[in-house]
Amino acid sequence: MRILLLAAAAFLVSACNEQTQPTQQAETAAVVKPAKTYSLTLAQTWPSSLPVLTDTTKRFAAMAEQMSAGRLKVRVDASNKHKAPLGIFDLVKSGQYDLGHSASYYWKGKDVNTLFFTTMPFGMIAAEQNAWFEYGGGQELMNKVYGRHGLLAVPGGNTGNQMGGWFKKEINTPEDLHGLKMRIPGFAGEIMAKVGAKPTNIAPGELYTSLERKTIDALEWIGPAFDLSMGFHKIAPYYYTSWHEPGAESQFLVNKKKLASLPEDLQAILLSAMKLSGYQTLTQVTFKNGENWKIMKEEYPSIQIKTFPAPVMAVLKKANDELLAEMAAKDPLSKEIIESQQAFLKTSRQWTKISDQAFLNSNEDLVK
Repeated sequence: MRILLLAAAAFLVSACNEQTQPTQQAETAAVVKPAKTYSLTLAQTWPSSLPVLTDTTKRFAAMAEQMSAGRLKVRVDASNKHKAPLGIFDLVKSGQYDLGHSASYYWKGKDVNTLFFTTMPFGMIAAEQNAWFEYGGGQELMNKVYGRHGLLAVPGGNTGNQMGGWFKKEINTPEDLHGLKMRIPGFAGEIMAKVGAKPTNIAPGELYTSLERKTIDALEWIGPAFDLSMGFHKIAPYYYTSWHEPGAESQFLVNKKKLASLPEDLQAILLSAMKLSGYQTLTQVTFKNGENWKIMKEEYPSIQIKTFPAPVMAVLKKANDELLAEMAAKDPLSKEIIESQQAFLKTSRQWTKISDQAFLNSNEDLVK
């Protein structure tokens, strides 16, 4: 009897093993099977040597890979590799690259309504513009503009209030702008043309040479965080304060077909990494502007900080208002964007005046 019981037990154990082994093997295979990876390419306007903005794209790629546990891998190509610094729009739209990082106002020749989403002269500072994008309808309007081109644009890092530029000669009157050859993109370039200057757009890697060889007389770039390494102060001593880019936002461009081909969780990770890396851009720029301006003041005392005289500012503002009115009259979408920005600014600026501006004004003499 005992022998029969042992035989029956052995049979049952054998039968159970035959039934469970395939299941265990399948479960083990499911655990060790590598997750599918998705490789994306990103083209940026910036050369590999440019600080901060190249850090933005590096952070983005690292975040996307880490947040996706390695399922997303992004290769970032600088302009010195793809050779088309001002061609990012077409590279992403055509699918040659999946993603891009640049500035929206570079594409006004492709679609005039793109220029509103970097910055506007006499417009919003960084905090106000970020609020407009997130809560004031800015992102929805940007979706409307870029959606027509099969693209999604995402705020990609604000560089804050940008300086008015480096000039070889001092600007004292509106007449000094007549015939001035200046690198200045976006709507500010339109304004400068209207007041008699000769604006042009030049890729970042060619700016110093253009200024040195007198191809241009002046240029606007960004601020000390970027300008110190560019060396403009060595050949153009007048450094003018801001009017044209009070809160300049860079952008990520995304090919919508490529985005739709990704699993939903990876789409969310990709967009989240863009937003987070963009947020860190402003904090990094704020830090680097202070650090680099300290160096510039101490090591290059010949730099002369200037503010455009009131008559010059009045001429620029008048040209700005006239051009906006012309754009609004020509294009319903332009009108919608302009009215959205102006309405948001009218409300938000009232708070800025009695908060940040009042604080800075009342404490001006306390911090040297």
